[in-house]
Order: sequence, then C-alpha cells, then structure tokens
Amino acid sequence: MPYIHQRPAWPKLSWNSSKVLPLLAEVRHLQGRLLGSMESLGFDLRNEATLAALTADVTKSSAIEGEKLNADQVRSSIARRLGLEFGGTTAASRDVEGVVEMMLDATQNYSAPLTKKRLFAWHACLFPTGRSGMRKIAVGKWRPAEVEPMQVVSGPMGRERVHFEAPAADRLEREMTAFLKWFESEQKIDPVLKAAVAHFWFVTIHPLEDGNGRIARAIADMALARAEGTKERFYSMSAQIEAERKNYYLNLERNQRGDTDITSWIEWFLECLRRALEGAESTIGQVLRKARVWKLINETPVNDRQRSVINRLLDGFEGKLSSSKYAKLAKCSADTALRDINDLLDRKILVRESAGGRSTSYRLASRL
Repeated sequence: MPYIHQRPAWPKLSWNSSKVLPLLAEVRHLQGRLLGSMESLGFDLRNEATLAALTADVTKSSAIEGEKLNADQVRSSIARRLGLEFGGTTAASRDVEGVVEMMLDATQNYSAPLTKKRLFAWHACLFPTGRSGMRKIAVGKWRPAEVEPMQVVSGPMGRERVHFEAPAADRLEREMTAFLKWFESEQKIDPVLKAAVAHFWFVTIHPLEDGNGRIARAIADMALARAEGTKERFYSMSAQIEAERKNYYLNLERNQRGDTDITSWIEWFLECLRRALEGAESTIGQVLRKARVWKLINETPVNDRQRSVINRLLDGFEGKLSSSKYAKLAKCSADTALRDINDLLDRKILVRESAGGRSTSYRLASRL
C-alpha cells in the first residue's frame, strides 16, 4: 500500500466535517471557558500558569523523542526570557536554552509568518553543536539525499518501530513551499483544525534530518496560539501527547498508509487537545494553591533562601527534601540550611517526615 505522500491527490488533505465539527465545537467551548477562568486570576497568577504550561510543553515535547530535559533549567530559562522573577535562577544548558528559544518564538511571536528561514533558525536552536547525540547532522537546511531513506521510527535503539517513510530529498523544496504557502494563507478553516492538519502535514514531509517531531509540535502550538489570540499558555498539548504517546504514533502511522482523508487523525488530535484543556484545571488549581500558601506565609515573611526552597516544593520538587538538599538548593552552608529548616518547622510551614537519623526529610505542612 503506498504512503499518503505517494497518492495522486497529495497534498490535498480532506476530512469528514460531520465527524470533526462536533469535536471542534467542544474544544472551542473549553478554550473559551479556560481563557475566561484565566482572566479572573490576575496578572501575576496568569504569568505563573503560563510558566507552568510552557515548562511542561518544552520538557514533554522532548520526552516524546526520548530526551529528558532538566525541568528546573527549563523553567528558569523561560522565566528569564519572559522577565518573570519567580521562575528560579538555575543555570540552563545550551541544549535547554535552544529548545526554550524555539518554543517561545513559536508561542510568543505567533503572529509572525512561518518561513523557511524561521524553520531553519528553530532547527539551529535544537542542535546548537550541529550534532544529534554523537552524530553530525545537516543543520539549518533540508535533509540531504545521503541520509535516505528517511524513516520515522520510535522505540529504544535496537528495537525501533518504523512508522512510515518520508518523501525523497529531491521533493523537499517544493513540498515545503506548498506547506508554508498553505499555512500562511487565508482560508476558511478554523485555526484549531489548521493546527491538527499542519502537525500531520509537516511530520509527513519530515523535511529535516532530525527534530521534525518537536518542530511539528511547535508549529501546532503556534497555530493554537493564533486560534486563541494570546501569548499566554494555560495548557500543554505536548504533555498530553506524551501521556498518550503510543496512540500518537499509532494514529500518525495509520493515516500515513491510507488515502488523503485524515479524519481519524484530526479526531484523535481534537480529543487529545480536549483532554489537555480539561487537564489545565489542575494547573490552575496548583497556581491558586501556591497563591494561597504565600498569602499565609507572608503574614510573617520568610527570607530569600526559604522563599526559593518553598517555591521549589510547591512546583513539584522530585524526591525528599533533606538538610543537604536544602543547602544545595539555597546555595548556603549546612549550618545555615539547618537554621532555616528549624525556623520553618517552628512556624509550621514544614513538618518532619517520620523517618529519622540520616534519613530525616521534610515536606510542606498539610495545612498549607
């Protein structure tokens, strides 16, 4: 069976509106409700929610490709670029900075046209050393003929699953010219639908030697930002895709082997987006809890070291907080860390976990 890009009708993609439009209406309703909820939070809390959503987007989009980024570095890099003081001061690696730069360009400058030059700049951000792992790749240009056949795979090394094979390199210039013209043209298509179609279309072409999945998701986020008309992000589509990664690849593969009707892909995309929007309520809940906690704590303010560590705990600190970890997070001595911790224990901000001795650890008090 030929791949979709080998069909005579390609790239004229189609879908069944009677199946797609009810899902689209539901997603649009949830978007409107979420945006309304966000407006009631106030400026600082909206920034906090945006920071959380963008951090999830960057880390989870990379996780889909098997790359684990340090969430603290990602959060700190995003906060610094957006001018937010509460995002942390963790130094970010060059790789993290590049991924963050790409994602922020897509979502914060969503109204700027998507061009070949811009895509190549995103690609350079993803691969600042010109290498993917130990392998040297062509950066800032369409993938060369010598890497063919370009196969889309998933799974661990040695047990990869081939999902489909992309068009040959000699087709890329005209394929991408058609895609970019379509993406920037005025059409009678809802921008949310455009996000679904653009994601599929770009992945199918697979025009770059590496990083196509992350850039496809950035393009979809750009289209979603256009649909909502705001730089503020309150949910993470990539986080939801990562949670449903198996079905993500299955739906991409299934539609690659059919005709140019991609109804089932759009249905899956919209359903995944709906779940992402519904899950955003938990992000809002975390932001509101954080605001409530600081309202209580600020009745008798803490020092900067304590504030930094408490924020880390509220942001979902992994593992248990010990005095040595406190000292590392707060960049202070062990004695200073213990004094800070004892002060927070006396004020019932922290409580000591049941295990003692060298295993002594602390958590936020349940009253907060």
